[in-house]
Amino acid sequence: MRTIAELAGVSSATVSRVINGSAAVREATAERVRQVIREQRFFPNTSAITLKYGRSGTYGVILPDITNPFFPDFVRNFEAVLLERNLELLLATTDFRTARIQQSIRRMLVRRVDGVAFLSSEEERESFAALVHNRVPVVTADMRKIAPGVSDVAVDFEKGMTVAVRHLYELGHREIAFVGGNSGLKTSDVRRSSFVEALRGAGLKVREELLVAGDYRIDGGVAAAASILEVKRRPTAIMTANDLTAIGVLRELHRQGVRVPEQMSLIGCDDIEFCDIVSPPLTTLRIPRPELAQLYIKALEAGRDVSRTGKQYWLEPTLVVRSSTGRAPKPARGDRKK
Repeated sequence: MRTIAELAGVSSATVSRVINGSAAVREATAERVRQVIREQRFFPNTSAITLKYGRSGTYGVILPDITNPFFPDFVRNFEAVLLERNLELLLATTDFRTARIQQSIRRMLVRRVDGVAFLSSEEERESFAALVHNRVPVVTADMRKIAPGVSDVAVDFEKGMTVAVRHLYELGHREIAFVGGNSGLKTSDVRRSSFVEALRGAGLKVREELLVAGDYRIDGGVAAAASILEVKRRPTAIMTANDLTAIGVLRELHRQGVRVPEQMSLIGCDDIEFCDIVSPPLTTLRIPRPELAQLYIKALEAGRDVSRTGKQYWLEPTLVVRSSTGRAPKPARGDRKK
């Protein structure tokens, strides 16, 4: 830094301000410093900066499943915001395994991240405590619990499921199945209970045999659809906990010769890019990733003081209607009296 300062004709403090993005340096001076930095191929020592200021300029993101297109898209939006602020990203995935969660958190602590966005579905209060104990704020996904140093970003599935069920109801559907996520996960429970309440709000009967657990993946959707199609009185519509599950359901419906939407309507959740590629294009609840990423960063920055109780943030999904939903088929004559 002293060399850069001498070549640019400024003080070392000015070089430091330019590196850290301070607005206290005139643009002409800052550009002269940046030009020298480029010419000298100088890179700041991030470890030294962390030791000096107690902040690494890095945020961690822990995901449950990197193969789900929803999460890479979220990371892309999250990183874009960080880059605008000259901040870095440390990424880890858990693959829905508790041991991987603990390993990921140890990586975050070793790298001394400034905060962790925890999008994994598992509720790991002990692991959160380890981060908060080391003054690292945490933002969880759909846990709907806050604590000192822990905020939460929740998708308003209650409203989203209500809108989706109303859409199907207006199309004449009265028997609607639901394929959820992994049993026992908080996020799965929220989506399932939101769907059940939406059914009741529409005056529809809740049939337990039509509430099937999946695993947020295509194969889980395939297996769930096969189970639903075996029930004595089939539904005329299926909703799913995410789009990959819906794509699996669609695959099995095609395999068994069930036409979508003529014989079965289908709604997913997330609005990943594949929704507009599959045939027919998938109606889905859109969870906007740019807004979600902005909320996470807002929550992380607001929660720097881990001695204070975090905040609850909400994001409302919207229904994107495509070709996988249509009028409910008329019941066969033998079914009319049932």
